[in-house]
Amino acid sequence: MNSYADTTPPRRPRKSRRSCGEIILLAIAALAFSFLGAGVFALIQGGLDEPPANSGEIESLRNEIRALQTQAASAPLRALTKETIREVSVDSEVTRVVESVGPAVVTITAEKPIDAGSYGYWGFFMRPQGSSTSMGSGVIIHPDGYVLTNNHVVDGASSFTIELATGETIPAELISSDQFSDLAVLKMNGAVPAVAELGDSDSLKSGETVIAIGSPLGSFKNTVTTGVVSATGRFLPTDDGYYMENLIQTDAAINQGNSGGPLMNLDGKVIGINVMIVRGSSSSSAGAEGLGFAIPSNTAKLIADQMIANGDFQRPYLGIQWQDLTPRLAYRFDLPVSYGTYVYEVIAGGPADQAGIRAGDILTKIGSRSIDADGSFYNALFAYGPGERVGVELIRGSERMTVDVTLGGGAASSTGL
Repeated sequence: MNSYADTTPPRRPRKSRRSCGEIILLAIAALAFSFLGAGVFALIQGGLDEPPANSGEIESLRNEIRALQTQAASAPLRALTKETIREVSVDSEVTRVVESVGPAVVTITAEKPIDAGSYGYWGFFMRPQGSSTSMGSGVIIHPDGYVLTNNHVVDGASSFTIELATGETIPAELISSDQFSDLAVLKMNGAVPAVAELGDSDSLKSGETVIAIGSPLGSFKNTVTTGVVSATGRFLPTDDGYYMENLIQTDAAINQGNSGGPLMNLDGKVIGINVMIVRGSSSSSAGAEGLGFAIPSNTAKLIADQMIANGDFQRPYLGIQWQDLTPRLAYRFDLPVSYGTYVYEVIAGGPADQAGIRAGDILTKIGSRSIDADGSFYNALFAYGPGERVGVELIRGSERMTVDVTLGGGAASSTGL
């Protein structure tokens, strides 16, 4: 039997800390005594120099002192009430949120074919379990058992299992997924323990306290970490040539396995879906810590609502086969612009064909969104919805023109847009 010596040094007696309210009351009392002391001193001094004429004058002076005491005691309290000071214990708020929303956070196990290939681009934190199983996190957002998570958690998988915070496992089915937003919706086939509410991510402010819950490394279920909103409106490139836009940056600790888990505010509302971490840059050898990113809840809600209602999410469709134009390609083929989308095939009968777009055209702008170094073809196209009519600016030979296209709709993929 092992024995351990208690080497912990004795604690110093803790100094009594006065609360904000106690300090305020002491200040009020001191102020009241100062008024009282001043009045009494005046009374005594007056008695030495010139005694009061009668008892009525003494009583009047006493009343004035009482009035000063009342004024000194009540005025600061009224001022505090008007300021609406909210003393919040962050620890207790976090505990309350975790107790309320924690049961709605789940661990997702996705069974994939053996040849699963790469499990995500840099920063995506899905953890492979062996050669055919991956794990991530998710959050229940609907009383019918719909679970919101990341596409890269479920991509390529054929079967899914949901593990609740209690350890209970429930089978689930994939409703829909979208590779560009990196969002997916599963439906669990069992009792729903809790439902998380999606909040308004547009109201977030830098410095606001946030809470992340997930299953890092797939093993540490329902791990809670806290941090702040470091910034909003971030955008990062993906391997698909698409820039994820309007991301929330946070320093809350998130790791592999946190993918798809919720990022919450102190009101207990989900304001983001954790999606990636950045540990470094391809252009620099410097490492980084505390660079986590989440998809805004407003974006997630828009997409998830369509997936739940319709069983899929429709992206706008142009009907072309295309190639990104780069300065190197432009120089090699002596093209008039350095950036754009080179059309090498037009799908017969598609929106582009109907609008008169031809193979060999170079698209430079869709609606108000330019296709250049700061904006990809995907981002320009996905700024609009199926059925919208937009102007497409293009170059044909030496001629620049704009054609109006009514966008089609369909499940988006990296080709055939």
